[in-house]
Amino acid sequence: MSLQAYINKKVLILTVDGRTLLGTLLSTDQLTNLVLSNTIERIIRTPDDPEPSSQIEHGLYLIRGDNVVVCGEVNEEIDREIDWSKVKGQVVKGTKNA
Repeated sequence: MSLQAYINKKVLILTVDGRTLLGTLLSTDQLTNLVLSNTIERIIRTPDDPEPSSQIEHGLYLIRGDNVVVCGEVNEEIDREIDWSKVKGQVVKGTKNA
């Protein structure tokens, strides 16, 4: 499936090393290299971690296609209603084989 339909839309990217990145998709190519603007990385803490979950701003961001596991459109209305600092969950493990 082509990612052209997601251009100028907010997307969530899950990477091979388990990182969760959100941003507006500016560009993609045949190798699934992605350029995102207003990119943030969400760090979701485990339920037993007393620290709140957090977000790190990265701004303009390039992701190599071989690092992309999943790319999906984000429902911005629902995303805005969630207090991400209170979200807890299990760690997403990397998908790269040793």
